[in-house]
Amino acid sequence: MIAYVTVGADDIARAKRFYSAILPALGYTLKEEGAEGLSYALPVAPGQSAVLPDFYVKPTFDGGPASAGNGCMVAFEARTQQQVRELHAAACLAGGGSAGQPGFRASYGAHFYVGYLRDPQGNKIAIFSCDPNEPGRDDPHAGGTAAS
Repeated sequence: MIAYVTVGADDIARAKRFYSAILPALGYTLKEEGAEGLSYALPVAPGQSAVLPDFYVKPTFDGGPASAGNGCMVAFEARTQQQVRELHAAACLAGGGSAGQPGFRASYGAHFYVGYLRDPQGNKIAIFSCDPNEPGRDDPHAGGTAAS
């Protein structure tokens, strides 16, 4: 089980603007912020164990510049294809860049609907939905495909 994911950031304010456009809609709340960065967590009901994973945006430990890992990506699950489209657009408006418009990809399952982003530091982020009750890639009413 993954307990937490951390991405590096040189500009925490820019990172906060970007992640605040996505994570609250997916149930995450900002628990802590400051010089040590941002800590997002899913809500925990009284008497319940922590819901994982937490998501952290931090300055680098060694003081060097943060960099995006080649081949590294963090994926967040949305509830619907519409939410994927909305969050992709919101993240782009909040200082991120598109790394692949929302849509189906031929190499993934017929219901895997995904949009790719780069956060302000260059970290790759995916937002996806895989609801079998929504139109799939091969459904004539589906939103089409997109290149990644």
